[in-house]
Amino acid sequence: MRRALVTGATGGLGLALVRALLDQDYDVRATGRDQAVGARLAVAGARFVTADLTDAASAAALVADRDVVFHAAALSSVWGAPAAFAAINVEATERLLSAARRAGCGAFVFVSTPSVYAEARDRLRLTETSPFARRFANAYVATKAAAERLVLAANAPGFVTTAIRPRALVGPDDKVLLPRLLRVARSGRFPLFRGGKALIELTDVGDAAQALVAADVHRAEIGGRVFNVSGGEPMSVRETLEAVFAALGVAPRLIRVPFALAAGACAVAEVICARLPDGPEPAATVYSLTTLAFSQTFDLAAARQALAWAPRVSPLEAIESTAAAWGRHAPV
Repeated sequence: MRRALVTGATGGLGLALVRALLDQDYDVRATGRDQAVGARLAVAGARFVTADLTDAASAAALVADRDVVFHAAALSSVWGAPAAFAAINVEATERLLSAARRAGCGAFVFVSTPSVYAEARDRLRLTETSPFARRFANAYVATKAAAERLVLAANAPGFVTTAIRPRALVGPDDKVLLPRLLRVARSGRFPLFRGGKALIELTDVGDAAQALVAADVHRAEIGGRVFNVSGGEPMSVRETLEAVFAALGVAPRLIRVPFALAAGACAVAEVICARLPDGPEPAATVYSLTTLAFSQTFDLAAARQALAWAPRVSPLEAIESTAAAWGRHAPV
């Protein structure tokens, strides 16, 4: 039985990953911020422990006797202090990586982000060798890119490291994408940039979890490599929003808004908020608008070939199953 550690286990992807590992008879140690969700993971068969990833002793205890580390924990937000992102996304990753290597772990699988490509232009059929954005969108993206470089550089004989970049995750425990869309939709209106023609590839969270497991299964062939993962079926933003809102039972008006005008207003708001006490998050950021205004699609050949992985759930199926689970208040 292979022994795994999953950090960030109480987030949407972490939960799906723990389930996938348990289904494949891994011995799973899990850690995350939400104690209530952690208790349910323990009932499901994982050993949930609390830990401070910023502490070296805690990191060493987490990786002890583990064969593989799946590092999904991160400070994930469009807004915040750069030092806070660096502490969690870079320094804690480096600490856990070093602890895993010293403990004799055989593999370290890092959850990265395809937002490293995000900028105000359409980018189609991106591959793992496509250049990063000319300027990272925010501190989250910059620190995840830095952490990814650290992880891949640590690859060595007997210690395989790899990174997976899952795109636009959708699932019953999603606390990011669909909840944000729903909050705006409930105002009765939703902005549509560039006519809603930008292409997006939503990814079922279960499919993304399977890609992470596949990275461990195929560890011998993929050391030091990174893989883009998505649902593989581009849909326009307009089509995606209409499907999401129909599934969730809301019907906001889609209002055409000039991107340049909205982005300019957001840039001003960001400057003002950054100078206010405690730096409150603005109602929207330039990065948030960019994700809805410009296309980002992927060539999944590398993941298909090296991981023997392919998306099994279509974006529409992922949206419908997520909406149904929310309606049932589905447990972990």
